[in-house]
Amino acid sequence: MDIQGAAPAPREIDTSGLPMDQAQALVLDELRALTERAEPFAAILLMPAPPEGRTPAASASGTSTADRVRTLKLIRPGLTALCRGLAFVAPADIPAERAAAIHSGEQLWGCPTMATQDVTAARAWAGARVGA
Repeated sequence: MDIQGAAPAPREIDTSGLPMDQAQALVLDELRALTERAEPFAAILLMPAPPEGRTPAASASGTSTADRVRTLKLIRPGLTALCRGLAFVAPADIPAERAAAIHSGEQLWGCPTMATQDVTAARAWAGARVGA
C-alpha cells in the first residue's frame, strides 16, 4: 500500500476492549513484531479503561508481570533504535501506576512517548514522528 519512499503510516494497536493483562501482552507482541521488521515506526496504542472493582491477582492471559517486564527488556533495544514514538490513548481515570508507566517515556520504553485522551491528537503526533 505504501508508495516506495513514502514514510510509513503509524501502526494503530487497539486494545481498548481487552482486559488489561491481555492488552499489555498484545501491545508487547505487536511492538516486538514491529521491531523485528527492522524499519523505523511509530505506534498509537488505544488502551482499555481500568477494570471496575478490584484487579485480579492472577493474569487471565497466562502472562505474569515478570514475563511482560522480561519481554520489554528484550525488545527495548529495538524500540530505542527504531521506534520514533508511542502515543498512548487512555481514559482519564486510569490507575496511578499505569499513568506513571505511560509518562515514563524513554526511561521505560526507550523511545519518546505521549499520552492523551484524544485519538486525533495521538494520530497527528505519531504521524509527525515518522514524517507521514
